[in-house]
Amino acid sequence: MATRKPNGRSSIYLGKDGLWHGWVTIGIKPDGSPDRRHRKGKTEAEVTRKVRELEGQRQAGYVGKPGRAPTVGEWMGEFLGVICERLVLSDKMAPRTLTDYRSKSRNWIVPLLGKHRLDRLAPEHLDAAYTRMLEEGLSPSSVLKVHRILSRALTIAVRRGRITRNVATLVDAPSATTTEIEPLTREEARRILDVAKTRRNGARWSVALALGIRQGEALGLRWSYINLTTGEIRAWFQIQRAEWQHGCDDPHACGEKWHRKACKKNCKDHQHARDCKADCKKRAHTCYRRPCPKDCTGHADKCPKRTGGGLIFRQRKGKSKLTLQCPPALLTLLKAHKKVQAAERLKAGDRWVDHDLVFTTQMGGPIERTEDWKQWKSILRQAGVRDVRVHDARHTAATMLIEQGVHIRVVQEILGHTRVTTTERYTHVATLQMKDASDRMDSALWGSA
Repeated sequence: MATRKPNGRSSIYLGKDGLWHGWVTIGIKPDGSPDRRHRKGKTEAEVTRKVRELEGQRQAGYVGKPGRAPTVGEWMGEFLGVICERLVLSDKMAPRTLTDYRSKSRNWIVPLLGKHRLDRLAPEHLDAAYTRMLEEGLSPSSVLKVHRILSRALTIAVRRGRITRNVATLVDAPSATTTEIEPLTREEARRILDVAKTRRNGARWSVALALGIRQGEALGLRWSYINLTTGEIRAWFQIQRAEWQHGCDDPHACGEKWHRKACKKNCKDHQHARDCKADCKKRAHTCYRRPCPKDCTGHADKCPKRTGGGLIFRQRKGKSKLTLQCPPALLTLLKAHKKVQAAERLKAGDRWVDHDLVFTTQMGGPIERTEDWKQWKSILRQAGVRDVRVHDARHTAATMLIEQGVHIRVVQEILGHTRVTTTERYTHVATLQMKDASDRMDSALWGSA
């Protein structure tokens, strides 16, 4: 029988239980005592292999923390609720990014992988999960986003000593097809602006099509950053809505309480209505709200102790501060818009909430992205223009600049792209320049001397 080795060296011995045991000193615990890890097996060779593997991990600095490793679901909760939340508070992560992380974790990562122990997660588990997502109709680009979120969470887990490797790096990342850019034509853009003139905040869409700034940047424009004399516009910030979080001890009970309170049908049996899946005649009511889900995230804004939510201003996407020059016609529209807003402010009186915003609600508050989106869709229908996204106004501005012969580097500066390769995506759609090059070649080869 082998004896324990002194001086912190590994030891292997046959125990009284008939099994072989191995002990490896990893380091020192916070209380100053040795951190020794235990391995056991039926044979000496098996334990020797486990001990050497643990010693190799110690040498490389990849030994996990003692105790049971958390499940994927438990770790995603800690990763999103503690680590990512801190990044948002320190302005290193956008609130919308965290909201997207939580959504994809709640809908895909936790249901498909949440029960696996973090240290036993295998590449095969990820492959099966990604295949399941595609089979259920999730787009390849969305699957790639899920992969990146999971990989980021596992990278942090390795750094924190929860696991020794990131299995997401051992699988091929799902490939996302590049979305084809379909900008509006010049005629379509002009029809949109003609309709926008008749709408409140109509200058909002002139800003989108002329400057090409993003939705959050347009809704976050403030008068103090616009020089109405020189036409200089500093689009340095964007407005975003941070997701509310429950501050109560039991989010599910909080959601149920709000659900019952909100029902206007004199509901007496929510449990029966929630559980009954058949066409039950005993149900004496129809609640106008859906049953409360277990996570109750949709009710967090109703929580009396809610935290962390609301509209915030944050630095625009990208490292540079974007300064633009306003076209003269747009400058005239902005001056007229400011006069209209001043009249609305006078009419609202004390009810006006001043955020210095260029585009506001009738009481001066920020415009929600969903309301902005609805306004865009309404204008498209009235103008008789095909259905496109709000972001396609940015693509249209970029394409028009290139068609007018503006140098690619200048377009990059206007759009605020970090890399020129991103801007070059628009060059293949600049058909006017392509036709001009074709005409010049025709003149060079077949034209008269």
